[in-house]
Parts: sequence; C-alpha cells; structure tokens
Amino acid sequence: MTDAHTTGPFIAAIDQGTTSSRCIVFDKDGRIVSVDQKEHEQIFPKPGWVEHDAAEIWTNVQEVVAGAIDKAGITSADVKAIGITNQRETTLLWDKNTGEPVHNAIVWQDTRTDALCKDLGRNVGQDRFRRETGLPLASYFAGPKARWLLDNVEGLRERAERGEILFGTMDSWVIWNLTGGVDGGVHVTDVTNASRTMLMNLHTMEWDEKILQSMEVPAAILPEIRSSAEVYGLAKGGALDGIPVASALGDQQAALFGQTCFSQGEAKSTYGTGTFMLMNTGNEPVNSYNGLLTTVGYRIGDQKAVYALEGSIAVTGSLVQWMRDQMGLINSAAEIETLASSVEDNGGAYFVPAFSGLFAPYWRSDARGVIAGLTRYVTKAHIARAVLEATAWQTREITDAMTKDSGVELTALKVDGGMTSNNLLMQTLSDFLDAPVVRPMVAETTCLGAAYAAGLAVGFWPDTDALRANWRRAAEWTPRMDADKRDSEYKSWLKAVERTMGWLDEEN
Repeated sequence: MTDAHTTGPFIAAIDQGTTSSRCIVFDKDGRIVSVDQKEHEQIFPKPGWVEHDAAEIWTNVQEVVAGAIDKAGITSADVKAIGITNQRETTLLWDKNTGEPVHNAIVWQDTRTDALCKDLGRNVGQDRFRRETGLPLASYFAGPKARWLLDNVEGLRERAERGEILFGTMDSWVIWNLTGGVDGGVHVTDVTNASRTMLMNLHTMEWDEKILQSMEVPAAILPEIRSSAEVYGLAKGGALDGIPVASALGDQQAALFGQTCFSQGEAKSTYGTGTFMLMNTGNEPVNSYNGLLTTVGYRIGDQKAVYALEGSIAVTGSLVQWMRDQMGLINSAAEIETLASSVEDNGGAYFVPAFSGLFAPYWRSDARGVIAGLTRYVTKAHIARAVLEATAWQTREITDAMTKDSGVELTALKVDGGMTSNNLLMQTLSDFLDAPVVRPMVAETTCLGAAYAAGLAVGFWPDTDALRANWRRAAEWTPRMDADKRDSEYKSWLKAVERTMGWLDEEN
C-alpha cells in the first residue's frame, strides 16, 4: 500500500453476507484501502432448510473487522464511522440476558415456512398483507420465519411474551453485539431491513399491529425501526472501540445507495448467481400489479423515505455455471463470451432458464427451462449467445414491469456483480433495454453503499451530491440495435417464455 493511500480519515463497512462476512475500509474518495473476508458454514438440516450459526457469524465479523484495520495499517482513531449491510430476511431470535441465539438463524433461501404462508393467506391468498407491506406471502420473508421459531422451539413463546427474547435480521444482531450486546447493546433495525419482515407498514414506517396479531409475533421482541443513516450507538470493545455505528441497509438496497441511484427512475442491477434489480421510485411507495416487490430503498436521517420497486431473476450467472459444469460446453465462465462472440446472432435459438420456475414478473413455479427455435443450423456458439441473451431479456421484462407499475421510464441501468466483466453481455443489455448501461470503478457497491450512508450520518461526506461526485464510472455501453429488430426478437423471446409454463402438472 502506498502512503498516499493510507492517510485518513476512513469509513469501515461490514457486509454480513449469505456465504461470508467481510469488512472493507474506504477512504474519502470512496476507494478501497483494505478488505478482510471469512466464510461461515451453510447448515442444511433437511431438504429446503438452510441455517446459519449466528454465534459463528459474530465471531467472524469481529475477526474481519480486526483484519481489515490491521491490513490497512491504521488504528481506530482514523475511522470515523462503521456502516452495516447484510443478507436480507435471514432471521434470528436470541436471549437478551445471555446473548445466546435460541436456535440457528433461518436463512432467506429456507422454504420451511411454505405451508405456514399458505395458511396465513387464508381465503385471500398471497396478497393478504400486500397493501400494507408491499410483499406477497412467501417463504422468503422474516415475519413467518420468526413465527415458525416461536411455534417450534420448546418454551420460546413464553420467554418471548415475558420480554426475554429479541428478534432481528442480521443487521440487528451485528449492531446489538457491536454496541455492547448484553452490556447495553442497542436493539434496532433500519427501514430497509424492516420492510423485508412483512411486519412493517410501508406507509407509517412502523410495525403493523394487525399483522403482528395475524402472524402471532409479539411486539415485545421487535427492534426499534430507525433510518438507514444515523448514529445508532458506539462500538464497545474490539478493534473499533468507541466508533459510531452509523448505517444499516439490506444488501440490495445498499447496492442501490452505493450506485448513487438517488433520483427517480435510476436503477441498479446486481448480476450474480441470480439477479436483483431495484429502481428508485421516489418518496411514494408504488404498488406493483406486475409481479414486483415494493420495498424501502433507503432513508437518510429524518429526511423522507425513498421507495423502490424490486424484481428478481432466479437464474443468470448460474446458467453460465450450468453450461460449464453440467453441459461441458465451456471450461470457464469467461469462455462463454468468446464462444458467443464467434457468431453474429443466436441463430434463431432462445434459452429460457426456468430451472426452478419463473421469478419476476411471472412467479410461476410450474415452469421449467426450455431451449426453443432449434434447427440443424444451430451450433453451441448460438446456444452460448442465447444464454447471455436470456439474462438481458429477463432484465428487459423486469424494466418493462417497473415502467408499467411506476409510470417512470428507466433512464440508465447501473450494474454490478460478477457477470459485469462480460462486455458482450453488457452491450446486449444496453441493446435490449434501449438504455445506457453503466459499470462503476468500485465493483463492491454493497459495501460502498453502507460506507456512503455511514459517512453521511457523521458528516464525513456533506450530502448525496458529494457522493455522486465521488462515484466513478469505469465503462458505459449505449444501444446500437435497430428498433424493429429489437421488437421482433423480444416477441420471439416472449413466445419461448410461454413454452415454459405449465410444464409441471398440478403441484403436489
């Protein structure tokens, strides 16, 4: 590290993710000074069940914080604030007197609450709490997971009613421990994480008493809902003793913030195993009639909350992995670009990877993957191209749904995640969306978002304009596709999507 790089002050961001926890130290220019990262165990007690050991995670968080500070060659005196971002919806209950989790954390991917969610839908179905929460009844969200624990851990409901138990998503667990744990730990969550519990009313930004009653979750266990950028408390002990803990944002919202999508119509898409796209819809929550979620984008201090629409695609990066591992058509993920670039077009082939059903905007669990339009002419290079186009078309479907719901046209798409190193995919995205696609210098947008929010809270950066000025683009792609061609290709794609539906008969 050069000396120029390590002159303070700094902001530290903790990212408590699904597979690992890490800490990144950023300087005033939003550049990465140091990173430390540690994986934790994935626990699979039964098919469809996924758990984490929250005590292991807290130990790892302490280690990576110490590691990042050490690698940066700085002391806590150089750090002005700590920001937190986290895997969303993962749910934990713990004993407030001992600090011990009462059970492993139930991870967002876990499907054990499927039946409970169906029961909660009563005669109304998936949309029973949608007006208040912006969410469909689905096993993803934290509220039903908490209810499952209260129903299934011996004696837990009684302890909860007595006020001995605390509930939280991973942001709450990390903040409570950072600020002292059993010794005065602060029990809070932020609006973005609270909006993923299915227990918060989007309009009042408070826990919804009617829903708490319906879901049988006692109010006594819930954290206080705070903004995404304010000082919650000071860290006690550890490598950052005495430093303000000043932001919390769920990971996808943190990426929206890190991509500086502060205006209505600005959107970010994170291309990993699957893809999450969020669009800033301004100060009013927008109801979705097109298969999207309504969520809180962020809230800075006592300013008005900013809302977002969110769409998720199940299979993007994992389709490239499938081509490599199951089909053996490529030897490395990077090879798909070379192979796909060796042909001019898809040769008439379309690949809809509905491996586990279709996510947004369809939500069809009876769908399965298809490759359509095959002729003798089609080669593996055409299939490779169809694979990349699948990610771009699925993104286009979500942006169309966002425009329909909000009346706001997409102005530009800011992208991050592993797949953004694929330049052909980036150009295809721009062509299919008919909008510019922009990739930033700092790829770690989730951590950057948490750092930005914490820095705002303590005056490290004066305002969001300073953050925009700080954000730097590495590359931009603009549309080069003829409009008629785009429309006819899109028509073919939609035809292929129809062919995936109803593959499974009545779900057993």
